[in-house]
Amino acid sequence: MKSTILSSFALTVLLALVTSTGFSQGKGVSLNKIIAKIDNYYVLKSDLEQTRQSYAQQNQKAPADCQILESLVVQKVLLAKAEIDSVAVEDKIIDNQMDSRMSYMIQQFGSEKNLVEAYGKSIEALKSELRSEVKEQMLGQRMQSKITDEVKVSPNEVRKFFNGIPKDSLPYIPAEVEIGHIVRLAKVTKEQREDLRKRLLALKERVEKGEDFAKLATEFSEDVGSAQKGGDLGFAKRGQMVSEFEGAALKLKPNEMSDIIESEFGLHLIQLIEVRGAEYHARHILLRPDYNRLDLTEPRRFLDSLRTLIQADTVKFEKAAKDFSEDKATADAGGIIRDPQSNSALQPLDQNMDYTLYMTLDTMKVGTISQPMDYRLEDGKTAVRLLYFKRKVPPHTASLKDDYEKIANIVMANKKNKAIDEWFKKAVSDVYINVDPEYQSCRIFGSDRTEGP
Repeated sequence: MKSTILSSFALTVLLALVTSTGFSQGKGVSLNKIIAKIDNYYVLKSDLEQTRQSYAQQNQKAPADCQILESLVVQKVLLAKAEIDSVAVEDKIIDNQMDSRMSYMIQQFGSEKNLVEAYGKSIEALKSELRSEVKEQMLGQRMQSKITDEVKVSPNEVRKFFNGIPKDSLPYIPAEVEIGHIVRLAKVTKEQREDLRKRLLALKERVEKGEDFAKLATEFSEDVGSAQKGGDLGFAKRGQMVSEFEGAALKLKPNEMSDIIESEFGLHLIQLIEVRGAEYHARHILLRPDYNRLDLTEPRRFLDSLRTLIQADTVKFEKAAKDFSEDKATADAGGIIRDPQSNSALQPLDQNMDYTLYMTLDTMKVGTISQPMDYRLEDGKTAVRLLYFKRKVPPHTASLKDDYEKIANIVMANKKNKAIDEWFKKAVSDVYINVDPEYQSCRIFGSDRTEGP
């Protein structure tokens, strides 16, 4: 029997589950048998199968079914307790996250048509399925945050933990690198911009002649989330939207339409609905450029000139990244790319790294900057970037001096695991849990007890 109710594995998988996005693609398995019930929430056999398949898709060995089931049950317990404790996520936050993920998927597949064909479901069905998943994931995240927000780690705790590791058991750390980049997005060609502008002007003229803006937005807007609501974006606080959009919207009177506005998302036609104090309510029609036919000439020229200035020490790389990089995720950190798993500035230099990045670093020396390179951001946008090979840490036996951040992360994970474990000891007595007899041997939460009060 396990010594803790929540295993470390379950916590690790849970953290991955609540940040992932998944649909049952194409002609996937249809295993709708309920294998666990937690209050008003269910775990289906297809959930377990889909989680196992996700490991295969990433070329990773899947854990045992009992471990996967425990992580899925943990997720549902979090949701059940969130309901009991009145923990909620605002609809607008869920909608924004859902729209972002749907837009990303459309860009990854190239078009809505390709996405529909890949999954064998309509956009409406995919959105409905996605919204439910996103809501559950965000509720799980918020509940975890509520449990672990107060967890802190002191230097003394890190030192004590490290000193407690036998010298002959200290882990061997493989070679790691710290790298940064400066990204410039590809630009819309004049031809594309003019085509999108003409199409939006034609739609504007149709509204001016009496057609309904909302109906046209539903039919033509490429903002998947708002299009289904007639382009309605709901109330937004000042500073919430990109500056180009907000500046144009706030110049309008109710029911008035803007000129054609360009932002990082594409070209917009905006109609203001209402202003209420510090908030405004608008709808829009968005047309996006074809991201596979963008102009890379200007970004390459810009980065080539910037590279010359950095090499001449006229400007520091970190300052240039903050001022000029268009990758919002890294610009404020001076362009440093953090490891997605550990959030550390150092990441392993091995073949699990992106292949192109790995091969590029293999040709570079520490302290050098690459030539401008074609690049694609996680949201599918085409770009060019400069890579900066800031430092390399050779393979070594772990030490407190060189690996403090890693050790601190381990201590933090252990403390969070303990906090959640203590929380679950109380939570499982507050919810009804029933596991199908087929999985009774899994001993969920390390106990023979599978039912709540």
